Amino acid sequence: MTATGIRPAPTAVERPAHRDGNVLRWLTAYAASMIGDSVYFLALSWAATRTGSPAQAGLVLAVGAVPRALLMLGGGVVADRFGPRRVVIGSDAVRCLVILGTAALLLATTPGIWVLGAVALVFGAVDALFMPSVGALPARITAPGQLARVQGMRGVAARVATVTGGPLGGIAVATGGSAAAFGLAGVLFAGSLALLLAVRVRELPADDTVNGPTSARRDLADGLRYIRGHRVLAPLVVVIAVGELGFSGPANIGLVLLADERGWGASGQGWIVAGFGAGAGLASLLLAVRGRVPRAGAVLSWVAFPGTAALAALGFVPSVAGAVVAALVLGALLGLCGALCGALAQTVGEPAYLGRVTAVISFFTLGVAPLCYPVVGAAIGVWGIEPVFVACAALSAAGGVIGLCSKPLRQAELPR
Repeated sequence: MTATGIRPAPTAVERPAHRDGNVLRWLTAYAASMIGDSVYFLALSWAATRTGSPAQAGLVLAVGAVPRALLMLGGGVVADRFGPRRVVIGSDAVRCLVILGTAALLLATTPGIWVLGAVALVFGAVDALFMPSVGALPARITAPGQLARVQGMRGVAARVATVTGGPLGGIAVATGGSAAAFGLAGVLFAGSLALLLAVRVRELPADDTVNGPTSARRDLADGLRYIRGHRVLAPLVVVIAVGELGFSGPANIGLVLLADERGWGASGQGWIVAGFGAGAGLASLLLAVRGRVPRAGAVLSWVAFPGTAALAALGFVPSVAGAVVAALVLGALLGLCGALCGALAQTVGEPAYLGRVTAVISFFTLGVAPLCYPVVGAAIGVWGIEPVFVACAALSAAGGVIGLCSKPLRQAELPR
């Protein structure tokens, strides 16, 4: 045990990630937190619709996204300055207390809509700290050669959370109302917190350069300069941002409008989402089992093309079955691309900057990309489903072109 309370993880022997208890504790904590997120959002949406008007409920759900987007980059600075383990544990503790407190409040009384808005605001701000920190942890808990496997395991955990979180939240609401769902989310965050407290983190010498007497603004500027000047990270971030901008609109609002126009209904949309989730889960499982993909930089760039072709095809298929097949292919190929992007970001970046690297990536994928939803919706209203899906697929494929045009990224490899 060091003076900072962090015990260095053993590094003498590279233990496979799927057999490493330390990694498995982190992974289980991550999965519990992701499931808790799903349950929380369902509980919040249900409580908001029962408390206020539809417009007020929508405002409550949107409120949480604002601090998440605005504070995400700052969250990366906090993670690098104070250490991701401390920040993850602190943010999980705050989430646990806020959500359990909300559950107790709902049991005692019916709070006003402004209370739920405040909860969403706090949760979004804490999420802006949690996400960069949890993304910076893998490099500190396992060997470099296991990082690709860890990214695959993380992808599998995320898909499991997506599949189980909604039904668990629905059961909780059906049996005990919003209070029970908030309580369940709080318990999941508490379990995640307990596991994170048991995770051992390796101390990294590069961290000492981050904890100097500098301002948060200077740290952020330093991180952005580091990414901009990095031969692999700079094009990788552009590839991720461009790919997500083209993909997120059709995969969200576009899919809703597609199911409505074709008469497939909510059940058809659900099957398509399940197909995408299954494909992405299989890609993550493949990476978790193999542990490494040769020529990762070239592979992530090349698979973008058949993946985006499946995205374009999704706008033309005449049946739910065809859409599910297209979504399965889309999920598998773009899921593999995303997992490789995450693994490369973990392995090529300096540990002292990983919080800020993760924050920048999350800023584009979770902060900027959703801004295209109304644009895609309006475009579909003017030009229709098919041309908009093709245009968005072409934009996403441009990310693959950028990756292939960058020699350092094209030649990037994952550690053996």
